[in-house]
Amino acid sequence: MVDLDKIRKRAQAATEKAAESLQTSIEERNQYIEQMREKLKVSAESDGAAQDGTAQSAADAQRQVELLGKMFSPEMIQQITATEEMIQQTVDQKVAEATALGVERLMGQMFGEDMGIISAALETLAMEDEEEASEERELDLALEQELYALLDQKLAQIEALPETEPVTYPKNTPQWNHFGILLSGMISRLNSHDLNGMDVELHTPVMEQQIVSLVRRSWGINGRSELLDTIRYLGQEGYELRYRTYCDADTMELLLDETMDEEEQGSTCRGWRFAQHYKAHYSPGFMTGWDVGRAAMLARWGCYLGWITEGEAEGILWEFSQRAVERLHSWRQFASSYLFGGLMWKLLCGDSAVESYLGYLTDAAIDLLTGKPEDNEGQWKECPWPEALGAFERKRPERHKSEVSS
Repeated sequence: MVDLDKIRKRAQAATEKAAESLQTSIEERNQYIEQMREKLKVSAESDGAAQDGTAQSAADAQRQVELLGKMFSPEMIQQITATEEMIQQTVDQKVAEATALGVERLMGQMFGEDMGIISAALETLAMEDEEEASEERELDLALEQELYALLDQKLAQIEALPETEPVTYPKNTPQWNHFGILLSGMISRLNSHDLNGMDVELHTPVMEQQIVSLVRRSWGINGRSELLDTIRYLGQEGYELRYRTYCDADTMELLLDETMDEEEQGSTCRGWRFAQHYKAHYSPGFMTGWDVGRAAMLARWGCYLGWITEGEAEGILWEFSQRAVERLHSWRQFASSYLFGGLMWKLLCGDSAVESYLGYLTDAAIDLLTGKPEDNEGQWKECPWPEALGAFERKRPERHKSEVSS
């Protein structure tokens, strides 16, 4: 459970520390300059007193200059002046650099790895504020029907997108690796992740901490063992099995038991109604894209964080790639499956803020299928869906032999 008050206090403290540090630097610079001026003034007054036996008047600026000339050589005075100007220029430059960096990058330089926690906290708070700002409706039967209609509209929109026919991928080629990475495309687009290789982001302490926070917050996964357990669940059961179970139940009472609390009962009833509404049109296999897409993303996140090796990640992506091409036949169908599973997930969670979520997923699919490479889009368009391999050809290639174990 995320302690929002604690996160807010830590983020606020970090912001105040950054501002305080910057203000301290400016004040120290001003104090240094003022101290130098005072020292020069005192020295000048002492020299005047020794020669004249009278106190130097503060208003006698010309006399101070003359005495200063006697105390220091012209070169020394020039050097002192230059030093003061250099200090002023350095501080001004630092202030300008801090302004240009912006708050996030400035805090990142100051706090290093802690900034990852702060950034993730601020992101979480922003998401919470956005959700609170939106008008939430009660997730009742009427809204469920509206969401079914919205999903149908989005699925039709995706189905109308242009896509090339599936092609044959040669065995033991990098194309399969790339295809496996692109199976994480929906979540990668939502999180602005890189889709050109296994790494989702550049390896920096800040980004690594953000990914750790994302995986923990969204999945409750804290390391290798939990990661692999979740991937196995998605491969062996996942939402495909849950949807099948709801489809096979003639009444929702068959799915309820006395150990369930009110929230669990409500979740089960919404899941059953969803399955009963769609089972005549979509078989359990249609849920494959939802399970595969999330498993592919978890494999890439786990590899990025060092919880699994790159060879293990490639092996996981290979297995899920074969499952995807056996059950689905295009990127459009894969995207539609992801939206289908996404709505069921939201209903099971009791989250009524679904419209924007389905909109984001639809936009991601459009970008991946129709976008331009120069805009960092169109990755699916550049990588046609592969035709399913035969039973013999589905054997994992040699480079994928690394076994996954906890």
